[in-house]
Amino acid sequence: MARKMKTMDGNNAAAWASYPFTEVAAIYPITPSSVMAEVTDQWSAKGQTNIFGTPVKVAEMQSEAGASGTVHGSLSAGALTTTYTASQGLLLMIPNMYKIAGELLPCVIHVSARCVASHALNIFGDHSDVYACRQTGFAMLCSTNPQEVMDLGTVAHLATIKGRVPFIHFFDGFRTSHEIQKIETWDKADVEEMVDKKAIQEFRNRAINPEHPSLRGTAQNPDIFFQAREACNKYYDEIPNVVEEYMDKVNKKIGTDYKLFNYYGHPQAKHIIVAMGSVCDTIEETIDALNAEGAELGLVKVRLYRPFVASKFIEAIPDSVTQISVLDRTKEPGSLGEPLYLDVVAALKGTQFHDVTIASGRYGLGSKDTTPAQIKAVYWNAEFKDSFKPRFTIGIDDDVTYLSLEAEDKLDTAPEGTTACKFWGLGADGTVGANKNSIKIIGDHTDLYAQAYFAYDSKKSGGVTVSHLRFGKTPIKSTYLINQADFVACHNESYITKYNIVNDIKPGGTFLLNTQWDEKGLEKHLPGQVKRYIAENNIKFYIINGVKIGKEIGLGNRINTVLQSAFFKLSGIIPMEDAIKYMKDAATASYSKKGEAIVKMNHDAIDAGCEQVVEVKVPESWKTAKDTKMGQKAVKIADKNLQKFVNDILIPCNAQEGDKLPVSTFKDMADGTFPQGSAAFEKRGIAVDVPCWNSDNCIQCNFCSYVCPHAVIRPAVMTDEELAKAPKLAQEKAKPMTGMPGYNFVMTMSALDCTGCGSCVNVCPGKKGNKALSMMPLETQLAEQEVFNYALTLPEKKDVLEKFKETTVKGSQFKQPLLEFSGACAGCGETPYAKLITQLFGDRMYIANATGCSSIWGGSAPTTPYTVNKDGKGPAWANSLFEDNAEYGYGMFLAQNTIRQRTVAKVLELQKSTKTASLKKAIEGYLSTIDNGAANSAATDELIAALKKSKSKAAEEILKDADFLRKKSMWVFGGDGWAYDIGFSGLDHVIAQGEDVNIFVFDTEVYSNTGGQSSKSTPTGAIAQFAAAGKEVKKKDLAGIAMTYGYVYVAHIAMGADYNQCIKAITEAEAYNGPSLIIAYAPCINHGIKGGMSIAQTEEKKAVESGYWHLYRFNPDLKKEGKDPFILDSKAPTKDYKDFIMGEVRYNALARQNPERAEKLFDNAVKNAADRYDYLKRLAKLYNDSEK
Repeated sequence: MARKMKTMDGNNAAAWASYPFTEVAAIYPITPSSVMAEVTDQWSAKGQTNIFGTPVKVAEMQSEAGASGTVHGSLSAGALTTTYTASQGLLLMIPNMYKIAGELLPCVIHVSARCVASHALNIFGDHSDVYACRQTGFAMLCSTNPQEVMDLGTVAHLATIKGRVPFIHFFDGFRTSHEIQKIETWDKADVEEMVDKKAIQEFRNRAINPEHPSLRGTAQNPDIFFQAREACNKYYDEIPNVVEEYMDKVNKKIGTDYKLFNYYGHPQAKHIIVAMGSVCDTIEETIDALNAEGAELGLVKVRLYRPFVASKFIEAIPDSVTQISVLDRTKEPGSLGEPLYLDVVAALKGTQFHDVTIASGRYGLGSKDTTPAQIKAVYWNAEFKDSFKPRFTIGIDDDVTYLSLEAEDKLDTAPEGTTACKFWGLGADGTVGANKNSIKIIGDHTDLYAQAYFAYDSKKSGGVTVSHLRFGKTPIKSTYLINQADFVACHNESYITKYNIVNDIKPGGTFLLNTQWDEKGLEKHLPGQVKRYIAENNIKFYIINGVKIGKEIGLGNRINTVLQSAFFKLSGIIPMEDAIKYMKDAATASYSKKGEAIVKMNHDAIDAGCEQVVEVKVPESWKTAKDTKMGQKAVKIADKNLQKFVNDILIPCNAQEGDKLPVSTFKDMADGTFPQGSAAFEKRGIAVDVPCWNSDNCIQCNFCSYVCPHAVIRPAVMTDEELAKAPKLAQEKAKPMTGMPGYNFVMTMSALDCTGCGSCVNVCPGKKGNKALSMMPLETQLAEQEVFNYALTLPEKKDVLEKFKETTVKGSQFKQPLLEFSGACAGCGETPYAKLITQLFGDRMYIANATGCSSIWGGSAPTTPYTVNKDGKGPAWANSLFEDNAEYGYGMFLAQNTIRQRTVAKVLELQKSTKTASLKKAIEGYLSTIDNGAANSAATDELIAALKKSKSKAAEEILKDADFLRKKSMWVFGGDGWAYDIGFSGLDHVIAQGEDVNIFVFDTEVYSNTGGQSSKSTPTGAIAQFAAAGKEVKKKDLAGIAMTYGYVYVAHIAMGADYNQCIKAITEAEAYNGPSLIIAYAPCINHGIKGGMSIAQTEEKKAVESGYWHLYRFNPDLKKEGKDPFILDSKAPTKDYKDFIMGEVRYNALARQNPERAEKLFDNAVKNAADRYDYLKRLAKLYNDSEK
């Protein structure tokens, strides 16, 4: 039968395969699986039906544990139920998986297999999560590519219905889940034809139901449990036959050859690999190339991993085989070998292959790229060679345990006629989105096969993205990154001096550079080695000024459609007229929810991109161009540990050379511990425009510094002597400091760390309508860097802090921010809060950070944006998991407090025994401030100095734990997905303990890190992933829940709405000797704010003025003083609620898509907001009356 071809990624293929069989989907977001649940929700919202004639009922739960419990319950009650997950999410489902399998409930969990966090978090692909489920009783079926996901995902559903054994259907996270391919799709009628409807009815009949009641889930004793457990054996013996039966049906329908184990390669192969997952396509491509040269190689592709049918495995192996290399995409420390290897060894025992040499190899952990050259190295690792390694790794250089196989540099195995294209972009510049459109245009409108894969770093928007696109006349099996390209585009000119971009272009290929440089600028700025490579390899070189086009059209930095159009013109893959039409259709589909004006801008950009590409005539002189120093220079600093880290790890990683670092680089940090402060050495220079300070218009308010998300703009106070030594630019711009005679004020700016968000300009009040800041091209402001660097060397002015107080908006900005230059989005709404907290308490601060946006911008290798002050003190930051963060922070508090109290007891003993007056005085000063964090810090320094002078044994005992003497500030950071949902029970438990733990919630009202899914913080009417038709119910009142305890400090803040209330709440919370919860409104790129993230602070102000967000504080200390503990800081709304929400795409998109539903939900939202403010007023009155 012929099936329709569509272009989609593996996640969409899994959703497509599962939807017809699914009545209920219980879901929870996790990268990289969320897309499966998102599209299921979208199809359901549009009324798409399953084979039962109804849309899927989608239920978003508070965690993966909750989702699996819902799956279990739904299955028990007779509905076919599906879920989608990965990594830690899958591990949270394990207890229910045992139950689902034990109760023989038909179910499929689709898993985009992902690394499980160990010494570090890695959100990319390997098999460590699925291997952790081997004992659950779930059958495990593996797919290699998006086409197999479509086909075998269907087999999994068909087999579980008939065989009653539940399935994990897994495929590689990112490499398959996010790889876009042109594939054949199922029609609903075709899959319905294969379903065993009798088995479905029997499943319904077995469901628990009061109409025929039964009991399931008993507690069994030793007398019968074992026997009852063995009773399921026949189902597991039979399920492989059921899988084969449906594979045969699929094969018959579509002409495939799916088996439990498929063999590929030479019929008389001597050396074969056994593997599963996306690597199999790369292995097949390598086999084709090497066998064409006379080799005799093969592959056994594992499809049904559990149950592992040894007899079928043996059938797949050619009799000629003398060596088997097993590849596992996981590491199982301390084992005799990885799981698949152990299965193979056990399967071969007692067969004709009993004496065959079996080698065990690890590959691809955390999505490490696996190339044909590495596969060749596996085949060349022959048992008859002296260099043979029975246990090995590929893709890395292991110079510690020497397990790695050496691979040649590049091996071109792609079939003839394959076109490879590579695009270097900046996160959130639209490059990835444009390339997804391009691949769909080519896939859907030509007879070419197409493949797209997107490589990201861990930064939020603003990181490096590399898009890998391939087209060809034969199916594409190249599941590895492109290193030999026909076309390369660089969408950010700053990259050309940092990365080896052109070296991947084949001789005669094409290079497109988006740049503001003209030919003279190219001559000046292009590195010599780039010029030489272009000239020597006959590269066709083109430039386009996308930035200029974007500004002229009104798109700003979003120039993806400009460059997409240029690509189609230069590649010639399809006729340009057709390409323009298809691009404009795609732009209309993509941007219509943002309004007609945005659609027209993108159409204009497409026309401009086609017309304004300029060919560069490559001078003959470039052939002899001399090398230019590229990338970052090695650093020399006082902290040798940090210096080593920056030079050995950060610089290579930032040059996209991290793959080449050997294992020995990390031998002293095997536990994953990195030094703080490395982000200061990145100097990425990614902004197009940066702020320029006009001191004549400056009122020295420090608002710009207060709101800066990346701590790049800071006030500096200089004496006349310091100013005389300062760079000339500082001398020219400096102004006498207001209120501090003898001091000079300079606003400094780190141009190379700025992301160009413009938030500082937005909040600048200026003088007489003229702002003190304006955005100017980066190149014109590079001299500011020298001023900024100089200001860092200046000492803190204690009299300035005494005058302006560090707990005020202005005064706080004279304190060093101990969070700087993070990987957060430009204009981020979260980082200004975290930065401010570090300015107030950073030198004595612990941070337990929930996994999410704040952990990614706060701790993504190789950069560490939390830093130290001149005394070497700074935030101690750590991340455990997503779900356990409050408990993790509580554990830190308990450890620190336990050791501190023990040490304080020793101090009390010493106080009684010492005769030294100075020591006694220091002890008294220390003990009198023991619970006052601000005062105790200086007292601790005095005590430690006195103890060191004492030199007594008792003093020495105390000094052993000197690090625990100071009153620490314990903070727990996380987003609303953590606080309102998955981590709520832990958060609730921790605040209920009454201990001095501060919890800070960055409330973006969506799961920001996983792509904007709905949380219980999402308000009524907002569109989000998992709420495609708009959120029906109102936002959870987390603050209200916390206030019911009566002894928890609670605050609701929004920095841009009230700077003073924000800092007041933070300082009060920290000063309160008990639990605190601060919930901070944080605009996010996911909101689609009209005007962009540059106005994030204004958006916070509008939110409060319209009654969308309220400001208040609940301070139990005031109650003890007989005062009203509840303070409602925000006034009655003065702006229209609907006007506010219509300024964000997450709301106005619903108004365009479904006006009637939008009106209903928005009316409900307005009422909810009014009711909320009325409740807060009544609460204020209640407390006020009760305290009188």
